[in-house]
Amino acid sequence: MTPLIIVTLVLLWQFVLVGYTFTLAGNAADEAVRAGTAAHPGERQAACEQAGLDKLSDAWKGGAQVNCTTGGGYVKSSVSLKVPVLFPGAVAFPFTVTGSAGAVEEAKN
Repeated sequence: MTPLIIVTLVLLWQFVLVGYTFTLAGNAADEAVRAGTAAHPGERQAACEQAGLDKLSDAWKGGAQVNCTTGGGYVKSSVSLKVPVLFPGAVAFPFTVTGSAGAVEEAKN
């Protein structure tokens, strides 16, 4: 019975990590798009990337990819994170979780 309980706990923990990675990706995309809308168009990608990675811990920051695009007065950001296997910062699964966000570009007077 003990091995079954341990396997169940390990699986539950892994599902928690997957869900947490989705939450982190969405939050990082929100932060990135907020910074991107306030930045000048030439500095937008750098501001987006910095803001998207800023609040991620080192365990998720290593394989993270942040991308911002602009079109028609609308800024979109996309953040891809790798899902860790059991322990954040160790081995990651071969797939990524993506979070995306969008906002209207701030008017420059």
